[in-house]
This record gives sequence, C-alpha cells and structure tokens, in this order.
Amino acid sequence: MRLIALLCVLLFLTPLAVAQKQMARSPRILNAKNVYFLNRTGTDAVGTAALAQLNKWGKYKVVPDRAQADLILYLSASPYHDGDVVLASGQTGTIQDNGHIAVDPVPNFPKAPPTRFAYLAVLDAKTGENLWSDEHAWGGLLTGYNSVGARLVHKLETQTKH
Repeated sequence: MRLIALLCVLLFLTPLAVAQKQMARSPRILNAKNVYFLNRTGTDAVGTAALAQLNKWGKYKVVPDRAQADLILYLSASPYHDGDVVLASGQTGTIQDNGHIAVDPVPNFPKAPPTRFAYLAVLDAKTGENLWSDEHAWGGLLTGYNSVGARLVHKLETQTKH
C-alpha cells in the first residue's frame, strides 16, 4: 500500500518538475541574442555583480535600449507582478512605461520579515510575458551579501544548458 501511495505521489509531482524545467528551456530564452538588464533591488552592488555574471556567461549581449532587446532581465527585491515592485528599502511602487519607478507615498504592505529574497524574472521584451523566474535568499556573511543577483543569473545559466 505504501509503495502504491509513493508511486502516486511521484507520478503527480513529476509533471510539475518537468514543467518548471521546461520554462527555463523556452525557445525565446534559448534563441535570444540581446537583453536589457534592469536592477530594481535598490542596491547597486547587487546589480553590478549580476551584470558581471551575465557578461561572464557571454550568452547574451546587454543592450542599453529596451527597444533593441529580445528579453528583459528584471532583478528586484520582490517577485515580478507586472509592474508592482517592492524596493530593497521596503518602499512599494509601480514601474512606469519609461522604466522609472513611481514610489508610493506610503508603503501598502506590512513590514517585511527579516529574511529577504531577491528575484530574477526573464520577460519577453515585446509582450512582457514572464518566461522564467526564480528567487534566492539575500546572502550574508558566508554567501556574500551582494552576490544574490549573480547567483540568480547563474541559476538561469545552468537551467538553460542541456
């Protein structure tokens, strides 16, 4: 009976794992040439480390204009929700069409828990569709406080390889 229950659980979870892995293997991610990188973490060092990892990877050319990009790599301190953001400082806001953040006069959520995460979303530059996203705990003494963006870029790199 336990074996049957275990098999049922494995059969149920396997499609979920395969679907998640396939998201990182999207043809739009694999075939893209140019990316526009947005650091919305509120910490320049995190964005700089992520950009360095992206350049080290060498798969994409980082372009300065969104209009030239196939993908947008959106690094933030909150999950991507189609324009709504939470900055690393805890302030909330909305991303405007020109890429600037309109900060809310008063944050509209309770204080964040002590453990913070960073999030990387890969967006189709033309449609805005979220093609892949992941999160990583914002580092510390052992992992490096500013390494979270680089770690997320590395996750994307490893998940897109064969």
